[in-house]
Amino acid sequence: MAADGRDERKVDPKLLELLACPLTKGPLAWDPERGELISRVAKIAYPVRDGIPIMLPSEARTLSVEDVLAPPPPRLGGPG
Repeated sequence: MAADGRDERKVDPKLLELLACPLTKGPLAWDPERGELISRVAKIAYPVRDGIPIMLPSEARTLSVEDVLAPPPPRLGGPG
């Protein structure tokens, strides 16, 4: 959380609905705990910095075995 109380790990929900993994073109899931967009198919997590998703594979983190085995975070968009 920023010094002024803003949560820097939030992303505009409307923007999240439009995003897809640049590698797989598949859906992304938001992980609010880590502030990342997760592509379970590609097994990578894209960082979100200052509310801006960094959708570059070179900036993505490879998911660990624990991350892959953990229950998936909620998917973006769709009924819910």
